Amino acid sequence: MNITVELPDQVARQWGETPDAVSLHFREAAAIEGYREGRLSHRQVGELLGLDYWRTEAFLEARRVPLNYSVADLAADHATLAKILAPS
Repeated sequence: MNITVELPDQVARQWGETPDAVSLHFREAAAIEGYREGRLSHRQVGELLGLDYWRTEAFLEARRVPLNYSVADLAADHATLAKILAPS
């Protein structure tokens, strides 16, 4: 989907000198807020920004975005790992 946002030139230049730079800034801001609010997954952040898993991790970490990983997620991962590693 393409979205057009009209900004005064003076405001837009605060985020970059070119339309591509301003667009990247808006995508990054949307990715950060979407992830913080739980509307975007880690994978979706990467897709939005064209990053692989590890670069997405670095992007979020550099911006001090907390990992969306709850105690329930940890418990589920622990249970899955226990099943995988259980002797048969």
